[in-house]
Amino acid sequence: MTSTSFNPIGIQQGAFEPNQPLTLKQGQVFHGTIKKLYPDQMAEIQVGPNKLFAKLETPLKAGDSHFFQVTNMNPQAELKVVTGPMQQSQTTIGQLNQLLETMNLPKTPDMQQMLGHFIKNQLPLSKEALMQAENWLNKLPESVTKQEALHVIQKMAEMKLPFTSEVFKGLIFGNKNNGMSSAISNLTTLLAQDTSIEPSTKSNILQQLQMIAKPLDQETGGIILSKTVQNLLGSTETDINKTQLLNLLKSADIMPKNATAESWLSQSFKQHQNLSNEAMKQPVSQLLQTVMTSKPADAKQMIQQVQTWIGDQSNLSQEQKTQLLQLVSRFEALPKSPATIELFAKQLHEQLVKAFATQTQQQPTNNSTVNTSHHEQLLSLIKPEAANPQVAQSTFINLARIAGESSSSTVQTMQLQADAEVMSSLDGKMMEQAIKTVLKGLGMSYEAGLNNKMSDIQELAQSLKPQLLSLIQDAQTPSTVREAADNILARLNGMQLSSGENGHQHQLVMQIPLQFLGKQTEATLQWNGRMKENGKIDANYARVLFYLNMEALEETMVDMQVQNRIVTIHLYNNQPQLEALAGPLKETLKKGLLDKNYQLSGLFVKAFEETSTPYDLKKKNFDETKLKSGVDIRI
Repeated sequence: MTSTSFNPIGIQQGAFEPNQPLTLKQGQVFHGTIKKLYPDQMAEIQVGPNKLFAKLETPLKAGDSHFFQVTNMNPQAELKVVTGPMQQSQTTIGQLNQLLETMNLPKTPDMQQMLGHFIKNQLPLSKEALMQAENWLNKLPESVTKQEALHVIQKMAEMKLPFTSEVFKGLIFGNKNNGMSSAISNLTTLLAQDTSIEPSTKSNILQQLQMIAKPLDQETGGIILSKTVQNLLGSTETDINKTQLLNLLKSADIMPKNATAESWLSQSFKQHQNLSNEAMKQPVSQLLQTVMTSKPADAKQMIQQVQTWIGDQSNLSQEQKTQLLQLVSRFEALPKSPATIELFAKQLHEQLVKAFATQTQQQPTNNSTVNTSHHEQLLSLIKPEAANPQVAQSTFINLARIAGESSSSTVQTMQLQADAEVMSSLDGKMMEQAIKTVLKGLGMSYEAGLNNKMSDIQELAQSLKPQLLSLIQDAQTPSTVREAADNILARLNGMQLSSGENGHQHQLVMQIPLQFLGKQTEATLQWNGRMKENGKIDANYARVLFYLNMEALEETMVDMQVQNRIVTIHLYNNQPQLEALAGPLKETLKKGLLDKNYQLSGLFVKAFEETSTPYDLKKKNFDETKLKSGVDIRI
């Protein structure tokens, strides 16, 4: 973005920086000003926003500024005057060099620039921190400027964060407004080309990357499955087309390799006979298992269960319910024996497969939760061991990927139809589901999940973050793959480092890569708000900023402020036609907010201003009181 009016979501203006008292450490150097002199050789020294009281053993003059070094901490802190008196903010090259000599540091341009930066911002510094920081400056990636790195180092010093490469890289990459999608794409390419990584590890990570990069592939894959099943059950498709569709399901490991157009349905039914009821996770599979395991003496009770289940299916059409109930009535008239029960179970299985395939197609995605269930129910009828929601999700994503790579014109046409159905029903609920899928897949709450006794550890381990950690720690991982994985991991860590709290005030920063139907975008979200006394978010007050980089609209910023449930939105974009396009949508937005008990005050569309004054996104939300540290210090 060419505009300089917007300061991207970053760390330069940390609204939640804790205002902590000065902590002295052995070897540390800091800049201080003698503010007042007191009897008994006591003096008040100003160090940044902090004040400390020290006992002087060297005559000093009020108003003079010096550099002090901590030479001892036991039994009391002792400071050494490193440089002679100087006027504040007038550090010369000579004085910098004097300080470098005292600390035995190299007089390189980078070291001088960094030392000047620390002094200008009145930050305590140490030899070890400066040496580490200089090393980082010498090895910056091409996408990172030296000024960005200096701001990060400043933030680490201000917040007293560990001076480690992990924290530095986390803050560098985690606060960028773009690059996550390309980082994911880069790692995907490198993994796909690498032959040295253990196949199962490689497959698991690639599958997770696919789910994150294309979160709607789960929905697309479900629609592809329903269309494929319908065509296999129909009589209009040619044998060649049916073979191609069957091969698609075989490639996605949904159908057995030996399945044919004539036998696949019966083979699916046999799989149900070989599984226990405990293995059935979907209601429809459990119903089928109940029928198959019923004894003739229990047939009456079983029939009632089936009839009740059919009546409770609000998403099945009345015609489908009638057909299923007619099947039950025919069975009810037959003599009850193991053979007739098995025949009924087989016919019920076939009717349910037809019903769920057709119903999913009739109502593609009007309700994401319901239709995901339809897809999963259909899959569980065909491949019962895929009834686990996690397995079903990965199966659909894999099916969408294989369909996208297929050279079959039949499969390509079907995928285009599935994409069109998803596009036609894309709404807020589906977007919400997609974002949740991305955040869950990235492992944003991985550490929190480990501390939660209710969490599914196996599910947590499948998210991207722990898998990247294992990949990086594996000595056999090639350096190029390790570096690409470390880039993504640093971004994830950086988001957590940039998110935090200060009393009742909270900040949350998220970078979300999104790809919908061939269109790629990235959304960076920053939420600033406060918490109630019960620990819950106060929905009456908040400030939310979205930074989007979209293919058509390009850079876009949405700044939403909520005050006592009154919402004001500023939309920043350099496209001149955007205001006209946004006009007709205002009423829809207003109604949607009213439904949630919010009132729209105004929607204002503005261009980014060409000015060097940064957009002040993060206002300080706490009193920056000057803290006094009453310690006895010898100078």
